[in-house]
Amino acid sequence: MLFDAPDFDAHEGVHFFDDPASGLKAVIAVHSTHRGPAAGGCRWWTYANDVAALTDALRLSRGMSYKNALAGLAAGGGKGIILKTGTGPKSDALLEAFGGAINALGGRYVTAEDVGMSDADMTVIARRTRFVSGLPVGGGAAGGNPGPSTAQGVFVGMRAAVRHKLGRSDFAGVHVAIQGLGSVGGGVAERLAAAGAKLTVADIDEARAARMAAALGATHVAVDEITRVSADVFSPNALGAILDADTIANLDVAVVAGAANNQLATPADGPRVQARGILYAPDYVINAGGIINVVAEYLGDGDAASVAARVAEIEPRLAAIFAEADASGRTTDTVADAMARNAIGR
Repeated sequence: MLFDAPDFDAHEGVHFFDDPASGLKAVIAVHSTHRGPAAGGCRWWTYANDVAALTDALRLSRGMSYKNALAGLAAGGGKGIILKTGTGPKSDALLEAFGGAINALGGRYVTAEDVGMSDADMTVIARRTRFVSGLPVGGGAAGGNPGPSTAQGVFVGMRAAVRHKLGRSDFAGVHVAIQGLGSVGGGVAERLAAAGAKLTVADIDEARAARMAAALGATHVAVDEITRVSADVFSPNALGAILDADTIANLDVAVVAGAANNQLATPADGPRVQARGILYAPDYVINAGGIINVVAEYLGDGDAASVAARVAEIEPRLAAIFAEADASGRTTDTVADAMARNAIGR
């Protein structure tokens, strides 16, 4: 049963939608509305089975609750999953049907773009609902593609980790192994290259990895090699559950700091990382820049400058988590989880 699912965490609602006319099969998980409407992106992805899709929705929605709470946002946590079938593109009919599904929840869930989605897709979804953010915007306004804000948050959060673990105040000569070069990972790579970091990069699209490596003066390796690269920092910016017993044992880095959601495959993996002497930047803290941008757009709460100022707060927030973990002996993810659960009344 759903209530026995390992990742069910007293979710307020888990909703399943099936629209044969458009081909839509979707899950919307609402973890918490304690702080406001459940905000979180929609993911269009291929899953091995329906259980895997449900697990992703449950884990990601809980992560959004924690992320939004620690970022101080007036928003709860939710996530939308559209199951990708076949190899064709998304149709307007499918996106509109998903908009209708969101609308049926009456504002309890507010969507934005995530893996496989774009701001253009949000425009189509918005034909059927007003509970959507991440729409294209003009210069100076908050909103639009949240990727750049996420990348900036990862950059400043990684700086906090490098300062805490390595005693370095900048990235000059710091070696970062980057997994994933999409809109976020690519943005992180560009910022690090500009700051003087040494980069080794990998992406499932090897041609993209080669292009970015050439443009940034980086080295590129195969995806299955990136977790074994000897570096100062490993930055996972692809899909989640990358930190498991095997990959943690293979890591040869001092810091893990990246944008991927749900990086720890199991609760046992936080202690495994700590036991290796590796500093872990909790994913939902360091990757909060995008949702900060999305919520500001949806609530009409500030412009691009104020969003940038809030994203910059990720750096001291992580520094405080690292200091508390050192003082208490707890893992950094445990410290962050406790802070987040307190902030959502749990």
